[in-house]
This record gives sequence, structure tokens and C-alpha cells, in this order.
Amino acid sequence: MLSHREIRQKFIDFFVKRGHLEIPSAPLLPEYDPTLLLTNSGMAPLKPYFLGLKKPPSHRLVNSQKCLRTGDIDEVGDIHHLTFFEMLGNWSIGKRNTHFSKEGIGPYFKKEACELALELLESFGFNKDRFYFGIFGGDKDLPGVSPDEETRSSWLNLGIKEERILALPLKDSFWFSGPIGPCGPNTDVLYDLGSEFACGKTTCGPTCDCGRFLEIWNAGVFMMYNRRGDGGLEELTLKSVDAGAGLERFALVLQKAKSVYETDLFLPLISQIKSLAQISGEPTNERSVRIIADHVRAASFLAGDGLLPSNVEAGYVLRRLIRRAITHGHLIGIEGYFVSELSELVVKNFQEAYPNLSQMHSLIHQILEDEEKRFGSVLKRGISQIEKIASSGSLRIDGPTAFRLFDSLGFPLDLMKEVAHSRGIEVDAEGFKENLTGQKERSKKAREVESYDPEKIRSAHTAAHLLNASLRKIFGSGVHQMGQKIGIKELRHDFNFDRKLTADEIKSLETLVNEVIGKNLPVASEETTFEKAKTEGAEALFEEKYRQVDRVTVYRIGPDPKTGEYFSSELCGGPHAASTGELKSFKIIKEEAAAAGIRRIRAKVDG
Repeated sequence: MLSHREIRQKFIDFFVKRGHLEIPSAPLLPEYDPTLLLTNSGMAPLKPYFLGLKKPPSHRLVNSQKCLRTGDIDEVGDIHHLTFFEMLGNWSIGKRNTHFSKEGIGPYFKKEACELALELLESFGFNKDRFYFGIFGGDKDLPGVSPDEETRSSWLNLGIKEERILALPLKDSFWFSGPIGPCGPNTDVLYDLGSEFACGKTTCGPTCDCGRFLEIWNAGVFMMYNRRGDGGLEELTLKSVDAGAGLERFALVLQKAKSVYETDLFLPLISQIKSLAQISGEPTNERSVRIIADHVRAASFLAGDGLLPSNVEAGYVLRRLIRRAITHGHLIGIEGYFVSELSELVVKNFQEAYPNLSQMHSLIHQILEDEEKRFGSVLKRGISQIEKIASSGSLRIDGPTAFRLFDSLGFPLDLMKEVAHSRGIEVDAEGFKENLTGQKERSKKAREVESYDPEKIRSAHTAAHLLNASLRKIFGSGVHQMGQKIGIKELRHDFNFDRKLTADEIKSLETLVNEVIGKNLPVASEETTFEKAKTEGAEALFEEKYRQVDRVTVYRIGPDPKTGEYFSSELCGGPHAASTGELKSFKIIKEEAAAAGIRRIRAKVDG
């Protein structure tokens, strides 16, 4: 039986031997993409390559990318739904005005993508008689896109029977990278897990959502179009392939498990959770155990990438995951702090593939423990509010009240229902959901969708380099970047520091950054090796990201014409201004605590 480590490596080795360059996983926090809250797919960090905005290091790429999605969070706990997962990906990025290569080193498209997919699946020893293959069958909502007959022919030519090729509608066979960006029809590989997973309906078949027919691989999203801000599609000059297989789903089948939670990706966590809850045998609350395991794993990876809990954006996702895990721990009888304890197992199980987990080990533990302490007070206040309602003689918590407890205290609905039930009170869950939906609609209307254009963040990104260097010059070389969020003309920068900055220190930082802006120093990049860059003093966040590649890019700001010294030297891959003068001015808006030993600066750039 293959372990998850062996599955990951076997996948990567297969494609490396076929001309693909292995690239490291990008962080879960998108570095230069304002259209995404979190990295939700293997191709998300590669958008500039697919759009022709940046030259790829190779036309064939492969990696295992850490991803996080919360769209199916209510489904977590079944046999295969997760928030955090690893996407085993292989890509072919097209060239301009060239035919597709047959030499095994250049880009390829539909036919060769299908050939590679089937060859890999057979190399793993999957039972090919259990495969079904989905293709885009056309859809009235995309009148200009024809059914994908080319992919159908590719599968037929590989010996796949007609009845095992499924023409599917838009929602199942056309992939969008986001509200704006590259997209195209895809071909999925479904695997029949067997009759023991069936729903029992006479209509049960490959398109049934009961769980029997598991999508184990999107064998190819054929990037042929770009979705504009108005929702329309335009053809891409570069025709590319984006293929992704869930490591957890491969493990489910190859390890003959009943769910992803019974694979070696989760067994250490599941075992420890049951021990903490003093559960023996098959628990009746298996779903809570699984939710805790998924959420702790996801939270550990997010914290390992430098994210901190908050009430907005990605920070709210982390906070929600931690608090949901605590809630379900309460429901199954776990007492005391346990999320930070379980994170130790996540680090141990995944640090070989993701070394930053061990590097950030102490901070991960601290972030999760701090949030556990904060939520402890929320629990107390929530329970106190429910007890007041009970003492008033009311037997029901109405929708608006339930939503207020959630919105103002962060008191989760499932825990609210459990506490209320123990006191003989019902919660109007439908009324709560109506209030929550209303809030989401208001937020949606208030939020503008950013266009995917990395060039728009070049000034703020350059300012982040200036701020990082200024912090080190003023407070010493022991200060390092711990996290960052780059927007259009604004940025958020987290750094290790053990106290609040004084007003004079904030002013000094602003002055130093603005002095460099006023000098209009050049911003230049150079390709070199990681070792040479570090020897020359270049800064690098999450060094393992760069150690895995042959060449890295160093961005240097300077030299100063008077001193001949560079103001900043940093490993990076994002868009930058050509010179500091483009930034015009820099202003620190806020300095605050982000976590124990971590400070956060929010700033704006006029440029």
C-alpha cells in the first residue's frame, strides 16, 4: 500500500521523467492576485503564465500545491470533502504562434493530456474498469462554446468505450479560475468506489452525487478562453492545459479506505482527537471528529504561511476554522485547549513536504493557542446570554437574536443549538440563516471585483520591499517579514517585534521610505542561484520555496549614487515599479498587534 508521501512523489516523478519541471508550492495567501482570497487551486499562482504576462520557467510544470476552499465547508465530514487539500498538478503552458510539440519537452494540448493521464493512472495500478470520463457537452449559458468533441475522440482513440464517456453540463465540465481570468472546458476522471458506497436508488450512476462515483482527477482544464469583467469570454492566444488530482482522493482509493479521513493523511489526528474525547470504538459523532481533523490541519497550514486570525478576509477564514474546531470539540466532550496541541501532529506529518511548517512551528502553536484563549471568553459570554434567555421564561431564541449572538460574539450556530437544547430552548435556525443571507448579500453588493492585473499592484509591492528594508535598518537584522497582503495602492506588512512602535518610530519609518522614493532609485531584477543570492545578503521569506528551484529572481533597489549601496535586496517573483520615484509618497495608516510577538503595519502608496 502506498503512503501519501509515496503517492505525492510518484506523481511528481512520473511527470518529471516526461519533461515537466517540478516547482514548489506557492503560499496559501495569493501573493499578487487581488481576485482571490486564498489559493484555491494548483493553477491559481500560475495565472500570469497562462495569460502570457510572464514567461514560465518551463512550458511543462508539475508540483503538489496546497489549496484551501470553504465553498463546501458544510459538506466536510463526509467521505471526501475537505477545506484544505493538496492538488497534484501538471501543466502545459502554450507558446505563441507555434504548433504543439511532439518532442516531449514543449507544450501539449488535449490529445497528449489524455494520453498522459491514462498512462499515469495505469502506472498507479487503478482498476481501469472502474473509470468514467467526463467532457464538456455544451451548455445554453455558453452559446459560443461548442461541445468538446476533440477530447471525446482522444479518449475513444485510447480505447475508452463510448458508454464510459459522459457529456456533462457547464457546472460539471467547464472550469473558471475566478470571476475574471483564464478558463476552459475540462475532462474529469471518475472512479467507481463500488456498490457499498451507493445510495441505493435505481437512478444511481456516474452523475449521481451520492459519493460512489468519486472525481479523482481533473485530467485537463483546456485553457482556451479568458473571462472578462463583464462575464464574456475571449479566446486566449496561448492554449494551455491545467490538470489537477487531489492527493487525498488518490490515497482514499489506493489505500482502500472508506473515506479520506481513514488514510494516513488523517489517521494520527483522528486517533488523537478520539483519545482527547475519550471515544472508543465507532463513535456516533464521527462527523465532529472529522471536522476537527480537517479544520486543525487547514488552520495549521494557514498559520504556517503567516496568516493571523481576524474578522476580515482570509484572517476570518482562519478564525472560523479554529472556532468551528473548538465548537465541535466541545460537542464531543473535549476540555481545555486542544487545537494548538493537535497542530503538533500536523507539523510532524507534513513537515517533510512543507519545511516551513517546522520553521514556523512555534508561531503556529502560539497563533492557535491565542485564538483558543480568545474564544474561551466568547463561549462564556454566549452561554451567559442563553442562560439569561432561559431565566426569562422564553423557550425559543428567534432568528435576529441568534444572528446577533453569532455576529457580535462569534458564537457558532451549532454550539448555540447544543447549549440551548441542554436548557430546554429551541433556536430558530431558519431565521438565523435568513439574517445571515441578508448580511452576505449586503456585503456582496458593497464589494467590488478587482480585475486580474498584476501591474496594478507594482507600486504597493515595491513599497513593501522599502518598508521591510527600513524596519531592518532601524530595528536591526533580526526583524523579518512574517506575512504580507498587497493590494492596489495599499499594503499590510507583518513582522516580528515584541512591542508597540512609538509615534517617533513610525514617523522615522515613513521618512526613510519617502527619502528613498524621493531619490528615484532604480528597481532591477537579476536571475541567480539561491545560494549566491543568500551569500550576497538577499532577504527571503519561506526559504524552502526558493531552495527547490535552480534559479531565483532577486530584486534590488539602488544603488544609491552617493554611497553605491543597495537599499533593499530581496528574493521575489512579483511585479515591481521600474524606479522608486513611481511611488510618489508612502503613508503608514495603522500600526497594531497581530499576534504575540508579531506587529502589523497598514500603509498606503500614492503612485
